[in-house]
Amino acid sequence: MSGREQVEGMWTIWSRKHWHRGSLASRLTPRALGGAAGFTFIEIMVVVAILAILAALVIPRIMGRTDDAKRTAAKIQIRNIEGALQLYKLDNGVYPSTEQGLKALVEKPSVGVIPKKWKLGGYLPKLPEDSWQNPYKYLSPSPKGDYEIISLGTDGEVGGEGINADITNWNLDKD
Repeated sequence: MSGREQVEGMWTIWSRKHWHRGSLASRLTPRALGGAAGFTFIEIMVVVAILAILAALVIPRIMGRTDDAKRTAAKIQIRNIEGALQLYKLDNGVYPSTEQGLKALVEKPSVGVIPKKWKLGGYLPKLPEDSWQNPYKYLSPSPKGDYEIISLGTDGEVGGEGINADITNWNLDKD
């Protein structure tokens, strides 16, 4: 006989002896006797109210962070593109031109200076889009250096401030 059966058997014997006292029977609920019982309407409403309060506190904090997360993702992609550009230059001695664009990291260029040691399979598996599904802009040479990689930000237009500000490889550490 298992321990559970012993306990149930003892409960049955004890409850038969003491059932007539009335006070015990009046205190036993269907839940205490092992019967099926649900939650009361008040209990459900209290839980719903607690969940509503938690949602009201947490959701605005999470929702305000999506723009920050998209900007961070764009910065990480720009760093990955920079790494691929460095490998391209190591193999070929030059960066892809503006005319060749970032596509030169995925497919061997067919215009401009054709690289002689272009890596079979490319330097990136595919050309990424920024967090807002826009292509990255690429200039080489750039007024700021050898090259410039640009995401136009949330608004998709040149310039802007705050979440609309452009993200370039020259301002990755800003904001």
